[in-house]
Amino acid sequence: MNLFASKLIKPFKLFLLGAFCVLGFAPYYFYPASILSLIGLFYYWHQARTPKQAAIDGFIYGLGLFGVGIYWIYISLHDFGNMPALMAGVATFLLCAFMALFMAATGALSVYLSANQANRLLIAIPVFWALSDWVRSWIFTGFPWLTMGYSQVPSSPLAGYIPIIGVYGVSLITVFIASLLSLWLIKLKDKDISTCIWRRYAIGLFLVLWVGGSLLKRVEWTTPIGEPIKAALVQGNIAQATKWSPETAQHTINLYVNMVQDTMADLVVLPETALTVLSSQLDASIKTALTEHVRKNGGNIIIGMVEFNDITGEYFNSAISYGGSASQIYQKSHLVPFGEFIPLKQVFGWIYRDWLNMPLSDLSRGSIHQTPMALNHQEIAVNVCYEDVFGEEIIRQLPAATLLVNISNDAWYGQSYAAYQHMQFSQARALETGRMVLRATNTGATAMIDTHGNVLAHAPHFTQTTLNVAAQGYSGSTPYVRWGNHLFLIMCLMGFIYIALPKFLVSKRKTK
Repeated sequence: MNLFASKLIKPFKLFLLGAFCVLGFAPYYFYPASILSLIGLFYYWHQARTPKQAAIDGFIYGLGLFGVGIYWIYISLHDFGNMPALMAGVATFLLCAFMALFMAATGALSVYLSANQANRLLIAIPVFWALSDWVRSWIFTGFPWLTMGYSQVPSSPLAGYIPIIGVYGVSLITVFIASLLSLWLIKLKDKDISTCIWRRYAIGLFLVLWVGGSLLKRVEWTTPIGEPIKAALVQGNIAQATKWSPETAQHTINLYVNMVQDTMADLVVLPETALTVLSSQLDASIKTALTEHVRKNGGNIIIGMVEFNDITGEYFNSAISYGGSASQIYQKSHLVPFGEFIPLKQVFGWIYRDWLNMPLSDLSRGSIHQTPMALNHQEIAVNVCYEDVFGEEIIRQLPAATLLVNISNDAWYGQSYAAYQHMQFSQARALETGRMVLRATNTGATAMIDTHGNVLAHAPHFTQTTLNVAAQGYSGSTPYVRWGNHLFLIMCLMGFIYIALPKFLVSKRKTK
């Protein structure tokens, strides 16, 4: 084997390790894959002699993880956004490369602050990894896709910790376990691994965390309230390519009216922007037909529509209820950059003018302080599409809310696994809040999820159908609802002190 080929073996292995990690996420749900993948990466980080080498290793791993895990961004940009293939490919690669920088930073900081000591590197890796997952959830409005904690939802014993410390806390524990096992498995002559105290108790700690999570999964953090309600989750399966065409708007409206009139539920839920017309321009006869039907059944309907405020001139991606209860509105608060609003419009506006053809790309944000909809003797916390990716935002409507409803349209990503990954976020929200989640989507994943994150009912994707379910409301608070990400951040702070304090004390001695 020549020298050039031998130099490619390690990067190739790292890329494959990152790609293998994707099996831990939906639709595969093979949760051991993420831990096994991380053990392989950490083997190379233990060998890294410099922070630069660890950064390179982490970056290549990240390219494998995100290149395989979010390839569907290309579909959205090219197939439905009409961006030229080359530009869509470059944009997708750049996003993956940006995400991979967080893995690079984790490796570099861990190796630098651990000062080549196995005891400290063991703690540094999970602390900085989990913090990087958390930072990705808010930097530049946030993109927390493939956060490591989600790979344990819902079947892994580690999912038992989510109601307490949230998905980022489970990222911390998942990576810590991988770090422990890598330390136990590897033997490096030039490091003090053999004398590392953590290594002696690695298997014991692993078992404690694993069994502890299993026991926590049996805890019922919330209690049922009221009688179950019959819900109809309507999936119209409207092709994204023609969804916003004026020629098909009336056909879409008629389709949904017919589907709604076939339901006999207490609560009917339509997907995000199901009716492709401004709410103020919805024909009165259509609104009357929908309202009277659900009233006849003693219920209500939630419809995704674009709302226009004729006073401020703003457009909102909204969910509007009609029926037996007074009409209520939820306006989407967390918008998708470049999808629903143009960041730094004067700088990036040319992307839309020259490359992209995205509808609704200049929406306004709804208030972050909105109350649940009072419908069918339940308090329903509605969120729209991408919003259920952010657990710390979902709990704003809790503990008042008794039921979570997500309306979405993942048709933008074609027949990829993006919709399944999105549903896995909803599964985590169910665990964090102790609430059932109802999802009504255009093409999938339309589903009902119980308080333990299990999918109880799931409609076939890319099929015109209605999923009829019985949804139970819940009251009470999980620890995560009370404290949000604070417990997780305290854990990271304690870990950081353990890592950085010896280095700080050594530097203080040298300056004296």
